Amino acid sequence: MAFFAHETAVIDEGCTIGGGTKIWHFSHIMPNCVIGERCNIGQNVVVSPEVILGNNVKIQNNVSLYTGVICEDDVFLGPSMVFTNVINPRSAVNRRDQYSKTTVKKGASIGANATIVCGHDIGRYAFIGAGAVVTKTVPDFALVVGNPARQIGWMSEYGHRLEFDLEGKAICPESGDNYQLTDGLVKKI
Repeated sequence: MAFFAHETAVIDEGCTIGGGTKIWHFSHIMPNCVIGERCNIGQNVVVSPEVILGNNVKIQNNVSLYTGVICEDDVFLGPSMVFTNVINPRSAVNRRDQYSKTTVKKGASIGANATIVCGHDIGRYAFIGAGAVVTKTVPDFALVVGNPARQIGWMSEYGHRLEFDLEGKAICPESGDNYQLTDGLVKKI
């Protein structure tokens, strides 16, 4: 199965793009990117060199993914969110050899206008609220909001807030999946 690219999209040489992926208006896929199957890359998205996207990644309009970003399968990136790749950028100082890596793990969602400061990974099925500024690593299933982002709860794989009982157990209201909170970490059981 082939991928689709709108006629205004720019795809540089050396990219690998999986079948069923759609790349929309005015987006730019730069050299040596790896994009999985069934991804949707919205309008005016920039995917910088060597970015890696897993399968079924959904990227909304006006998102910038800079070198050093890896998104695993089933990641959602909301409109106009952005990643950084240098901690201390200066126009007159070339720091291309200092790019920091950021991995967004399987199933995570990042809300509209959020900023992910480089070097801070986003855990599996984590949920980053709209407008949050992430300045530290986010654990699996965590719900974070604000500037700077702070954790205010936990989310299920289906995107529902988890309410834990006194024994540290919670059930997703949509899927019925069970979760356990132990020593500040959540696992699906």
